[in-house]
Parts: sequence; C-alpha cells; structure tokens
Amino acid sequence: MYNKLNAALAAGALIASAMTAHATELRLSHQWSTSDVRHQVAQIVADEVAAAGVDLEVKIFPSKSLFKPREQYKPLSRGQLDMTVFPLSYAGGQQPAFNLTLMPGLVKNHDHAARLNESDFMGKIEEIMAEDDVMVLVHGYLAGGFVGKDKCITAPADVQGLQTRAAGKAFEQMLAGAGASIASMASSEIYNAMQTGVLNAANTSSSSFVSYRIYEQVACYTPASDFALWFMYQPLLMNKSAYDGLNDAQKAALNAGAAKAEAFYLEEAKKQDAASAKVFADNGVEIASMSQEEFDAWRDLAKETSYKAFVEQTPGGQELLDMALSVE
Repeated sequence: MYNKLNAALAAGALIASAMTAHATELRLSHQWSTSDVRHQVAQIVADEVAAAGVDLEVKIFPSKSLFKPREQYKPLSRGQLDMTVFPLSYAGGQQPAFNLTLMPGLVKNHDHAARLNESDFMGKIEEIMAEDDVMVLVHGYLAGGFVGKDKCITAPADVQGLQTRAAGKAFEQMLAGAGASIASMASSEIYNAMQTGVLNAANTSSSSFVSYRIYEQVACYTPASDFALWFMYQPLLMNKSAYDGLNDAQKAALNAGAAKAEAFYLEEAKKQDAASAKVFADNGVEIASMSQEEFDAWRDLAKETSYKAFVEQTPGGQELLDMALSVE
C-alpha cells in the first residue's frame, strides 16, 4: 500500500513537472515606472506573446525591482536574466563600442535614428552583443534634453561650474570639456540629487524627465526640438541562448510582438519630446530652445572630447564612428 501510494505521488509529481517544463516564463527587467514608454514597449511584447497561446509568459519587473539600472547587462549575458529594456551605453565599460550608441550630435532626428537601426553600423554593434550571448528584439532610440535647477542650459558656457548629471560617458566627456563637474548616476536618481542639492543640471531622455517628475525640481527645461543633441539607443534585449531554446511557435510569437512594439516605440519616441515640454510648461517650468549656433558649438566640443576619446579608447573605434557618420 505504502509503495503504491509513493508510486502514485511520484507519477503525479512527474506529470506536474512535465506540465511546468512545458510552460516557459521569461523574466524581463527594466528601471522605469509602468507609465513610461519603455515599459509600454515591454508590455506590448508580453501581451502579444500571451495572446498567441504558445505556453510562453513574459513576466515584467519594472522600477528596478529585480536588478539595479546599470547592472542588467551582465546577468542578461550570463543567462540569469532573460530580457531587459536597457540603455546600451550603460554597458560601455564591458564593451567600449557601445558608447557610440550615446554620442553627442551623432543622431539628427527620430527618422535618422530609425535608419541607423537598419544600418551596417548597428549590424556591427549586434555582432559585438552576440559575443556576449545577447541579441536585440526591439530597436529604439529616445531623444532628450537638459534641465537646470536655477537657469537654462542651451550652450556649452551654460554648464561651466555646475554639478551636472550626464547620461553616458561621451556626454560626461563633452560636459567636462565645457567646464562642468560630473556626477554619475542612473536617471532614476536625478530627482533626489536635485532635491538634495547634489545636482544643478542634468540631461536624460524626454520620457525619463517626465516619468521621474523632474519638473518638480527645476527652473528651466531645454527639450529636444529642431536641434536634439541627445539621442540614446535603448533597445529591448534578450539572452540569445534563452531565445534559441524556445520552440518555433514561441519564437514567432515573440518576433511578432517585437515588430509591433518597435513600430509603437518609434511613433511614441517622436511624440515624447513635445509632450514632455508641455508637461514641464504646465508645471510652471521655463522652456528654452537650442539654436543652430549653439548646437554646432556643442558638436564642435564633442569632436574634440567625446569623439576623440572614443576613437583613442576603442579598438576599431574610428571605423565604427565612420560607419555611424556615413548614415544619412
């Protein structure tokens, strides 16, 4: 009797185990709130996969609840995390080539960013990711601008002597070249740093400025408009081995969701800049704009600082920079 009971329990456990193994859960991590466009991109993929009924679930962990913002690429490459929406330049320390995905003045506008996503330059970046067992599911660039706690930031002279947060190494180099002191932190930490007086100025994406309510802490906002100095590649990435381990139906569902999410991402990215300016203005923040002359001054400074440092510090850096600059 005892043996029969044990056998029945073991058989039940085996069936349950088989059923559990059949349904695959993918863990997706990101640093933003659930109102942010990058969460919405992840949600589209998760919803499309769920609707496909292919025994696959994408479970999203928003608001840096699973990993710290800058610490997601390594666990992704090691298979400890399946997916992430991630500013690729955050991993520039591991792969210096990734710093080129956040380079001042390199991207002119959102349509130009979309062309970069389809270019040989991005193909080369994806080759480097593949070496880390990482692949791109959804391409996406977001634009951004500057905020000043006490004054407007439009020209290089405006940041001289200010404690400034820059998104990415290249922007830090350029701003340091303009005489700013640099404080490195994730965009999710800007609000507290402004509130406590650690920061006088910052730059990040239009979306982050709104989702982190930075308008509560600043006097002036310079959004991306005719001249956007700041464009950052922030794709939805996946561990390649995790993707390869899916069956054909699961891959098809994931790819279909990714295609829908990428089209949404581009359209929303275009809307973010004007929408962010309205939110800041509605909250009593002064709105400034960058002129062609000021944009050119920033780019000239970038050529002498960020571009130069990238080429010196990155194997094959000049070739990569030329590939990016060749995209019209």
